Formats: sequence, C-alpha cells, structure tokens
Amino acid sequence: MKDDRLLAMRVFSAVAETGGFTAAAQALGVSQPFVSQTIARLEDRLGVSLLHRTTRGHALTAEGQLYLDGCRSAIDGVEQAEAALQTSAEQVAGTLRVSAPLAFGLDRISPLLPEFLAQHPKLELDLVLTDDSVNLVEDRIDLAVRMGTLTDSSLRARRLCGLRRIVVAAPALVAHHGRPDTPADLARFPCLCWDGARAHLNQWDFTPPQGPERFEATGRFRSNAGLVLFQMCVNGVGIMRCAEHLAKPAIARGELVPLLEDHTAQDDAAFHAVFLPGRNLQPRLRAMLDFLIGQFSAPDW
Repeated sequence: MKDDRLLAMRVFSAVAETGGFTAAAQALGVSQPFVSQTIARLEDRLGVSLLHRTTRGHALTAEGQLYLDGCRSAIDGVEQAEAALQTSAEQVAGTLRVSAPLAFGLDRISPLLPEFLAQHPKLELDLVLTDDSVNLVEDRIDLAVRMGTLTDSSLRARRLCGLRRIVVAAPALVAHHGRPDTPADLARFPCLCWDGARAHLNQWDFTPPQGPERFEATGRFRSNAGLVLFQMCVNGVGIMRCAEHLAKPAIARGELVPLLEDHTAQDDAAFHAVFLPGRNLQPRLRAMLDFLIGQFSAPDW
C-alpha cells in the first residue's frame, strides 16, 4: 500500500513556510505543478481548505494552521529518528556549501573548520563569506549563518548565540574628542557607517535612564563590509557600533575602548544558522548544524 502522507506534509509545510507554490517548488527541488497537484489532492482527501490565495501569495486557513502544527511535529519526529542512525562520520559525505558574514566567518567560523573536516574526512566543504544576504536557492547554499534579527520566515533557523553590539573607538580618537556622556555627545565624533543593504545598522539604539534614544550615525567613510569598518575603527578613523565578538577582544588588547556602556540597548538580535524548509536534513547538514550549535553554546568572547 502506497502512503504519500509524509510527502504531502512536507510539500504543504514548504508552501506554508515560503508563502507560495513557486517558492515551495524551488525549496523542494520539484516542479510547481507537482506542488499544486499535491496540495489539491491533500485538500480533497482531508475534505477541508488548507490555503486561500491572497495578493501576496497563499495564506493558511484556520484548518491549515492546525494541520501545519501536526505536520511539523510529524516531520520533526521522522528527522529525529533518522538522525539517530546518521551519526557516523562515514555517512557524512558529499559537498556542503556554507555562507557566513565576512568578519564572523574569518574571526570565528574558519578557525573551527580544521576540526570539523578532521571529524568528517569524506566531506567536501565550500565556505562563502559575504556581508550580503545570500539567496539559499539561487546561490546553492545549504546552511547560512546570519546575524541580527531574522526577517525571512520562509527559512528554518537554529539560534547559535546572542549578538550584542558595542559602540567603540580607538583610544587616540577618544583622547582627541573626549569621552561622551550621552548618545547626543556622539555627534562630535566621526562615525563609520554601513552602506548598501545593511545601511539600517546606522541607526544606533540606546537605553539611557531617561528612556530609549536613537542616534543616526553619519560620517565620511562607508562600506558594505563590517571587517573593513572594524579595521578603520582600530586605525582611529571613526567610531562604530561593533559586534562584541570583534569588539571585546580588541578592547582587551587595548586597541579600542567602549563608549556609553551603561546606555547599550538590549534586543533579540542573535547569530542564527538558517536552512531551507520542507526537506529532511542530510547527514552533512545536520553534522554542521550540530557542530556550530555546540561550538557557540558558550561563546568565549
């Protein structure tokens, strides 16, 4: 007896998580007609409408949301059962493409890779370092490390560790301009700014005693690469709001000093590992995911 219920669950979950038939087909590596036919057969079998079309794609009905919860539980159960049989290094093979932000990749990911490759001698690894947000389907990325607050709900994600950003400056720059007491005092400093897709990071949020405050960073130098901004900051060109994995070691070395530490805003930003939904995790992808989660469970910075 042929039972395609799990396949239908995977297809339906992909549609729900990507928001459309075409996007789901790309994520699953199947044709769009296959996705639409599978959903139609599923709704016929269940006798309910799971999705309704909107101007932005497909949205869940109340019955669809209920069914999606059950699908996720069933799929997770299958993945956990298979993962228990896929722990051997001999089974972790093939090519794995991983993407990470440039600075975090160079500073924190690449030093870990010799250990990971030694654990899995049959694995080939491609590491793509970029501060641009890659498209996992178009760029053939199996797993991407992303920093900040996640906005793409179509991807599955696992939190690696928290992300705190600190305003820092070279000691000579502070000696020249004086130490700021309030966010408004930062206006007398030259700022190092993000360009392009990450320009929103030029809005610096603070929580001084009088309430939340936002400072808009402006300056003569911009870049789309965080590592370049960091190097310019160490060289005294300007101040920046820097991820703590770079900032704290530089502060400990005396290369930078923190500014307005007691005004730093707390948010839900973090480093996440993201990957495509609607598919069973290949052993190589699960191996990398488990490795990163283990390595960053207690960040040394």
